[in-house]
Amino acid sequence: MKQSDFLKAVLPFKDKVFRLAKRLLVSTEEAEDATQELYLKLWRNKEKLSDYKNVEAFAMTMTKNYCFDRLKSKQASNLTLVHSNYKEKGTALEKKVENNDSVNQVHRLIEKLPEQQKIIIQLRDIEQYEFDEICKMVDMKPTAVRVALSRARKTIRQELIKKHNYGVS
Repeated sequence: MKQSDFLKAVLPFKDKVFRLAKRLLVSTEEAEDATQELYLKLWRNKEKLSDYKNVEAFAMTMTKNYCFDRLKSKQASNLTLVHSNYKEKGTALEKKVENNDSVNQVHRLIEKLPEQQKIIIQLRDIEQYEFDEICKMVDMKPTAVRVALSRARKTIRQELIKKHNYGVS
């Protein structure tokens, strides 16, 4: 496989790999390292890529596994949460603060979810993958993926309602 063929095969999903790594590892630097490590592994095994039906799903699975390994290692003990994805122009300062707080609250709630639910909500609601692709990536049946996604959404919804209704009787 030539370099140009390799790039055509793997570059379209580079951002998705990074976002999944960032969701799992939280740190931008760690996510960049994970993305780079994944692409290095893909490059080393470029001749075997044609054996896979869906290279993107394979890469996402590799990313997930690499991130779990990093989280288990002792080096991951000092990861911090930094969020800078949400930006909007022309909004009053109070509204910006409120929106930013809501986005951060949702991210904190996602981080508290069990790992399986966290990955599924990331892949479905943020990365917009189809259910059959998610099933292959997480090696689960469609019904189990739908149930996990539903439970994750319900947990987040209940926590947000609890927060927003605090002190209102």
